[in-house]
Amino acid sequence: MASITSAKRIVIKIGSALLVDRTTGALRSDWLQGLAEDVRWLKGLGCDVILVSSGSIALGRGVLGLPPTTLALEQAQAAAAVGQIRLARAYEEVLAPHGITTGQVLVTLEDSANRRRYLNSRATMAQLLNFGVVPIVNENDTVATDEIRFGDNDRLAAQIAVTVGADQLVLLSDVDGFYSANPSDDPGATRFDVIDQITPEIEAMAGDAGSGLSKGGMKTKIMAARTATAAGCAMAITEGSVMRPLLALKNGANATWFTAQSDPQAARKRWIAAMKPQGSVTLDHGAVAALSRGKSLLPAGVTDVTGPFDRGDSVAILDGSGRVIGAGLTRYASDEAMRIKGHQSGDIEPLLGYPGRAALIHRDDMAL
Repeated sequence: MASITSAKRIVIKIGSALLVDRTTGALRSDWLQGLAEDVRWLKGLGCDVILVSSGSIALGRGVLGLPPTTLALEQAQAAAAVGQIRLARAYEEVLAPHGITTGQVLVTLEDSANRRRYLNSRATMAQLLNFGVVPIVNENDTVATDEIRFGDNDRLAAQIAVTVGADQLVLLSDVDGFYSANPSDDPGATRFDVIDQITPEIEAMAGDAGSGLSKGGMKTKIMAARTATAAGCAMAITEGSVMRPLLALKNGANATWFTAQSDPQAARKRWIAAMKPQGSVTLDHGAVAALSRGKSLLPAGVTDVTGPFDRGDSVAILDGSGRVIGAGLTRYASDEAMRIKGHQSGDIEPLLGYPGRAALIHRDDMAL
């Protein structure tokens, strides 16, 4: 079973019902202070932390005096616009005293479905984490419509975990794990400590009921677990309303852990290897040797490009004899790759007219 203290990169999902008092509509400041202590503790262990936080609509609803009923789309978006500022400020204020810098990241389903946006999101999140920032991620409710929504932050959190290559995902919930039936309705329901495989029987046990402020039920959590574990990320469901819920998880609080099927990097490389290449790049001997040592592919080592392909597409990687030695996600479209092939990274801006990325294919986006 996974242990939160072993996480190298962790995504923590926080629901509206944990952050916002459903009676008053006010932020639960004491609880948030405790969460900040948990984040400081995890950062002290050398762990990257990403928070996927609901709460913007719930906070904005209270400020605008909107009723506690289902809101029209325009009302929800207006509430989100008001609440997002307050939510970001709240996280900044509780984490700054611990020396932790925060950054707000607003996403929609399109940002993961569109390959270019996905790569942009991945690069931005990686850079934030390299700077030691704790990203605060939320669905961009201000602009999202039904067609481009995740619809719940369980699945959003799982997608963020995949995007950033997290090895653990913790869903702070209003229940202390996954049960064989709804424990509120069935006194005989039993909680699972560990689930190694999400079988049809497990899926059948998941219900749809969520708490008053939460959109996600147990079914969405199972969907999140399927996404996360397939990408090499273990996932836990645990009770979130207690003070310092992550420390409580470390100390043995009730939870259900879903076992990762592999490690994140291996899962990503399998995914890349399974994609259909849209073109190819041919390398010189020096570039082939560099890749075998775990290096990224720089334009200088490319001798030929075939396409067409767009940025983010999979391309086959060939050695000088035309033999396929791997595949990777390209950071340049085929016409751009043709212009910079054989050139040093410092020549990219004069050739393309903008300061592009140094690598044509980064080692993290490559399967050899």
